[in-house]
Amino acid sequence: MIGILPVSRGRMQTSICLRRRREMQFMGYRREDGRVGVRNYVLILPGCACASETCRLVASEVRGTKNVIMNVGCSDVQANTDMNLRVLTGFALNPNVFGVIVIGLGCETVGHRELAAKIRAETSKPVVSFGIQEIGGTVATTAAAVKAAREMVAQASEQQREPCDASDLFVAIECGGSDATSGIASNPAVGNMSDRIVDLGGTTMMSETIEFVGAEHILAKRGATPEIHDQIIRICEDYEKHLAGVGQDCRTGQPTTGNKAGGLSTIEEKSLGCIHKGGTRPVVEVLQEAARPTKKGALIMDTPGYDISSVTSMVAGGATVVVFTTGRGTPTGHALAPVIKVTGNRETAKRMADNMDIDVSGILEGDLTIADAGKGILDEVIRVASGKVTKAEAFGFSDIAVDHICRFI
Repeated sequence: MIGILPVSRGRMQTSICLRRRREMQFMGYRREDGRVGVRNYVLILPGCACASETCRLVASEVRGTKNVIMNVGCSDVQANTDMNLRVLTGFALNPNVFGVIVIGLGCETVGHRELAAKIRAETSKPVVSFGIQEIGGTVATTAAAVKAAREMVAQASEQQREPCDASDLFVAIECGGSDATSGIASNPAVGNMSDRIVDLGGTTMMSETIEFVGAEHILAKRGATPEIHDQIIRICEDYEKHLAGVGQDCRTGQPTTGNKAGGLSTIEEKSLGCIHKGGTRPVVEVLQEAARPTKKGALIMDTPGYDISSVTSMVAGGATVVVFTTGRGTPTGHALAPVIKVTGNRETAKRMADNMDIDVSGILEGDLTIADAGKGILDEVIRVASGKVTKAEAFGFSDIAVDHICRFI
């Protein structure tokens, strides 16, 4: 064997295991709470939609910062306010974030001081906040926030990447713009990747409850306990009942027009393909939308089928990397977590080469096994977690959508 000295069989096996373990390490940022980030951003966080553009101006002036655009934050019912706070707080607590600059308008439902206090209560990260009305307009607020952001970025730059185990990975799994190749190639390949991460002690999370419908009985069999089995069935039932309560049917929008053009004829057919991307390992927790997990392993988050709001919620839940399968192609990205785009459609890989990161169409052509594709995707996750920039990151794409349908009243 190249590179291995003659040793006893036991010692050789130990050496191989250690080498494989090292190969599965990534270079990340270990936070004080023990969680690990794959990026080291200062987040410029708007407390409401009215502060979003000011946050954008601040971020444009300071390298090392990221802003998000919020479309909500005021004049809403309590359930939607609670959802918004979970997302905002979750973004701030994400391990990819070093520190936070909160900017509010001044008359929104939850002010900048209250939001900053809520974040500080749950983390030791540096957090400062500003109010646009209080300081006296966009120019004055931008100047004050830019000064604070520069100081915080300087602090962040002192934290260096260090070797971290694959068990520290937290990968969100998403699909969008699906076609027939998704359920046959890219989703099973990502499912294989998910199983590998869980087997290494890491965490993966699948969402899009509406896209379990018709296959929920199959997915529920993965529940680690009878209670989790029943939860998976219940979240699907509750979603359909909620829509029926306002005179709507989920089958009106599922499958989408693009899904049908791509060969998916029914919601059941779409769901059977969708659930493949979550792998086969036992589901250990079912989470409310944008909630943070209490366990590691294979997780499910109860979200809508709109991929942007699902990714938004999973990143708010703490996911640090997103693996996103697409048959027809999508450019989507997220400000705080790198999004790795995987397609099983050869034509999409060629036509949208500037958006796709991984092509597993070889599965359909007989040149690639699902297992080898899964390993290849995991290897790419390790590279991205260590600092490699995805195509969506290179464009600076940031897609945010907060789900507001009052399901939690």
